[in-house]
Amino acid sequence: MADPNKGLQAAVDGFAHQHIVAGILMKRYKNVSLVDLPLSPYDIIIVFKDKKKRENIIRAQVKTATKSLAFTGGTRGGVDRKYISGVKEYRQSTATSDVVIGLRPKDTDTFDLFFMPTCAIEALDQKSISLNKINKLKNNYKILERCKDKDFVLKTLKEYEIL
Repeated sequence: MADPNKGLQAAVDGFAHQHIVAGILMKRYKNVSLVDLPLSPYDIIIVFKDKKKRENIIRAQVKTATKSLAFTGGTRGGVDRKYISGVKEYRQSTATSDVVIGLRPKDTDTFDLFFMPTCAIEALDQKSISLNKINKLKNNYKILERCKDKDFVLKTLKEYEIL
């Protein structure tokens, strides 16, 4: 029998990790907000000025990542899940968000962030990726800041041997 507390803890961790990521990003970019829309395909909005002083808005989906980073959404696991007609799993894409941020807890108070642009997720055409494969995306804020620049992202991820 499944442990009912495991699903509850996963949900609590997911919400906590969204807040942790928002806090980490807020210290760097200042203008960061959690999205309070339960059906939104993204969790966080990041707003900053690029080098040309233009406002850049990034939609970010946060995922807890221990061994791999999942690119899917639209489902809920655990013992409390309900199967509702019309609720379908989807893969993150440029239509749903700009970047998926994997938060890997190192211990109780330190974390790594893995930034995977959704244009790269579309190019990969898979549901998840091992954190070992995307180690060069760990805490790589240049990838985050340029996540909507498809040419830069694809070129860089090919150089990193991710694509």
